[in-house]
Amino acid sequence: MESATNEASRKRMKPDAGEKQEDHISNGTVMEEIAEKEQSEAIIVGSEEMELNISHIFEKIERFTQLVTVILHKQLVSELLESGKSMFKELSNDFEERLIMIHKEQMEKWQEEIKELRLIDASNEEATALLSNARFLLQNPFSES
Repeated sequence: MESATNEASRKRMKPDAGEKQEDHISNGTVMEEIAEKEQSEAIIVGSEEMELNISHIFEKIERFTQLVTVILHKQLVSELLESGKSMFKELSNDFEERLIMIHKEQMEKWQEEIKELRLIDASNEEATALLSNARFLLQNPFSES
């Protein structure tokens, strides 16, 4: 009986020792879980802080991109203005050259018309002189005799 009691107590002790070991293991597991939970909370806090830092970086990227876009836009507008200015200057020079050419052609045309008018006038003067002589001769046929 005593051996049965001892065995029973040993059996109780073993499970008690085993339970203690399991409690210790489960307590260790619980402690690890608590530590992991605290770390994950720290990671979450760190993650929120990281997210905030990342958000700031994205804002900086966006501002920089907008700045570059504005600069490129200004440069493009400036280039377009310069291009327009040079194109306008070129067109202005072409217009001026064409206007000078038209003026020159018109002056030559008018000078030709003046020459033709002078030739016509000279011809008319000669015709008028001949007609005057003829009229005089016709009016005074006996004056020569």
